[in-house]
Amino acid sequence: MKYNNMLISDFDYNLPECLIAQKSVEPRDHSKLMIVDRETGNIKHEHFYDITKYLHQGDVLVLNNTKVFKARLYASVGSNKSVEVFLLRAINDCWEVLLGGAKRVKIGQELDFGNGLTASLISKDSNQGTARIKFNETNKFVLAYCNKYGQIPVPPYVHTNPEKLDDYQTVYAKETGSVAAPTAGFHFTTELLNKIKDIGVQVEYITLHVGIGTFKPVKTEVIEEHIMHSEYVQISKQASKNIMQAKKEGRRVIAVGTTTTRALEGSIGCEYSGDINIFIKPGYKFKVIDGLITNFHLPKSTLLILISAFASTDLIRNAYKQAIEHEYRFYSFGDAMLII
Repeated sequence: MKYNNMLISDFDYNLPECLIAQKSVEPRDHSKLMIVDRETGNIKHEHFYDITKYLHQGDVLVLNNTKVFKARLYASVGSNKSVEVFLLRAINDCWEVLLGGAKRVKIGQELDFGNGLTASLISKDSNQGTARIKFNETNKFVLAYCNKYGQIPVPPYVHTNPEKLDDYQTVYAKETGSVAAPTAGFHFTTELLNKIKDIGVQVEYITLHVGIGTFKPVKTEVIEEHIMHSEYVQISKQASKNIMQAKKEGRRVIAVGTTTTRALEGSIGCEYSGDINIFIKPGYKFKVIDGLITNFHLPKSTLLILISAFASTDLIRNAYKQAIEHEYRFYSFGDAMLII
């Protein structure tokens, strides 16, 4: 099969708005779970707490332990100007941001966030739609300020902000740095993770700090022309050793989420610290993962393209058709799929 010049229209579908989830189900592990078998094409419908039936002793389950911070701030610029500043990530002594009303802010101008925090605009990148600012305080101070005064950075299709930040975190979130949650992990409860460990599944944690680029639509008609964003990844020596030992022994490595998948495939499972910008699309040969737990993604997104690479475009198209027919809940707070 040829994979060159694939069109973004091949990854489009129509979704009734009523199926866009606005919050997680409670308990979280009571969400629906679709089982997709890559070899046979069979599709089953379960609940997420049934996932223990599909995990085996010796499997390695890899989760992204990144933690979301309240990345959306507002600042005044000059007289009576207010702009939204969406923090993306720290780069050395600056921050990459999305700047609302960027045309009104000039290079060198000061942004006043209140309560003693200010920043100056260093540069703009019109191609990426981003800017860089430099705060008058340390990154540690900025993160603490965000979590005190900022807003939870939920996606635009979520119309009501969660009441507390924990509502937009996984139960195992640990390393602060994401502007969006690794939402495939929402379905796990502490109790379910303990059950998974009890059946002999090895649980490993890696870190990928999710950037806003994850949710940016692909604007090029030919998907190969899309430029993938970079995200920071940290994989410890011990986690890498355990994952690669499983591969050597023929045991399955199952990634929880597209973020974990990008981290593992971009690093080839090795110890790693730095940026990764891998764009996984049909034709890609997976080197690390043998299974994938994921949510149901937006049309024309790099995430939908990734899972189509892991299964197949036709199989995922059929799975999404069935998900709509069975009224699965879609997107960040929606239901889950296990591809094996």
